[in-house]
Amino acid sequence: MPDLRRFAINQITTRDWTLEQAVNGYARQGVAGIGVWMEYLDAAGIGQGTRLIRDAGLFVPCLCTSAWVNIADKGGFAAALDENRRRLDAAAEIGAPCLVVVPGGLATGEKDLAAARSRVIGALEELLPHARKVGVKLGLEPLHPMYAADRSCLNSFAHCLDLCRSLGEGTGIVADTYHCWWDAGFMPGLREAGPENILTFHLCDWLVPTRDVYHDRGMIGDGVVDFAAYKALLDEIGYDGPFEIELFSKFDWWLRDGNETVAVSVERCAPFVAERQREPC
Repeated sequence: MPDLRRFAINQITTRDWTLEQAVNGYARQGVAGIGVWMEYLDAAGIGQGTRLIRDAGLFVPCLCTSAWVNIADKGGFAAALDENRRRLDAAAEIGAPCLVVVPGGLATGEKDLAAARSRVIGALEELLPHARKVGVKLGLEPLHPMYAADRSCLNSFAHCLDLCRSLGEGTGIVADTYHCWWDAGFMPGLREAGPENILTFHLCDWLVPTRDVYHDRGMIGDGVVDFAAYKALLDEIGYDGPFEIELFSKFDWWLRDGNETVAVSVERCAPFVAERQREPC
């Protein structure tokens, strides 16, 4: 039986399952955790979703994702902050230690990327007191730069790590191989961040060719990402946090039965997520 104590499946991987189906389907195959998405949690009801997760004995590495704050008008921006506070409350209720921050990119009609990034920093500063109050960290996830205009203007590991340092307590890094494998600063950044600042580690492969930059992420082992190198580094620095597989896959895995997707995810990820073998004293 593989060691899956630190392994979670981010529920977007089985997109067509409800929260209840995902909880039951993951637990049935020995998966220990579930990365929850806000839309599914809202559909189930936060109280009911909390009970489902707790009764199945699953841990929750994160809640995905923050609401976008790429809104230039003050009223809309304030409403987005209120929605993010609600999501922080929901994360606390389901036991998620972090809310994954995907803040949006440019506002409608905007071309000033520096202004967009400044607005995101302002939003994080506004949200931090509430995050600290409820005990949920803001997990800054560097997204591939192809998303800078729309999904997120936080696009390098070094940038996110610098933001964590400047913002301080209540922040951390969500590392994702799909988004960061290309970044020459990714592996040095993981070492620099140290295990205490890596909140969760997302697993998915980069396919060649990639047919859709958002919805064609690869199953572990089907692409070009060197997972063995990341495993070695994470073991070396003593990372003992969670691993999540997170697939957006409209051409492949979303077309398959969810039980098959879970089974293959377990098979492919088990060598990566197993506990590090300690040297005897």
